[in-house]
Order: sequence, then structure tokens, then C-alpha cells
Amino acid sequence: MTADFVQVATATQTRDAAVELAQSAVRARLAAGAQIVGPVVSVFWHHGEFGSGEEWQLLLKTRADRYTDLEAHLRAHHPWNNPEIVAVPILAGSAPYLDWIRQTTEPEQAS
Repeated sequence: MTADFVQVATATQTRDAAVELAQSAVRARLAAGAQIVGPVVSVFWHHGEFGSGEEWQLLLKTRADRYTDLEAHLRAHHPWNNPEIVAVPILAGSAPYLDWIRQTTEPEQAS
């Protein structure tokens, strides 16, 4: 089984920043859809210091072949210098849902 689709995760410090990233990625057809979850508690090491805080998790669904473009978009528009951007394969899903992702993330053709 190959993973033609991925779920991409990132996080932001505010809900508004997560909504802006989700909207820009979906409008650009880099993701078919996104869910924003939060606030969530995050525990981490950052610049050599232990910390914790609240974040808003953003989960985006896309085709595996669109990941590189989605990552570049998230990096360019993310408020953090080095955000978490990770992808996990979607190994199975309902055919109509996966077709929706495939169709929705098709790059727009220039006229």
C-alpha cells in the first residue's frame, strides 16, 4: 500500500494565526481542508530551556505530491522561525473522501 495522501501538522501560539494559516493553505489548494484544535498544552525544550505553554494545533489534509509546496507555504507564512511541520501518511480512507482531497488539491491551471 502506498501513501498518496498525508496529514500535515503544525502549531501556532494563537487561534487567529492558526486560522490564517489554514485559510491561506486551503485557498492556495495546497490542502483540501484543515482542522484547528486547541488550545493544547505543549511541553518542550526551546533554546536550551525547559518550558510549557498553550498552542493551537493545525491539521491539514493533502496529497503526498503537494507536501513540498505546502511545507514551503507554511514556512513562508508561519509566525515562528522554526515551526513544527510534520507529515504522517494516510494509509487508508474512504474512497469518496480521498477523491475529494485529490480533486480539491489539484493545482489551478493558468488561463
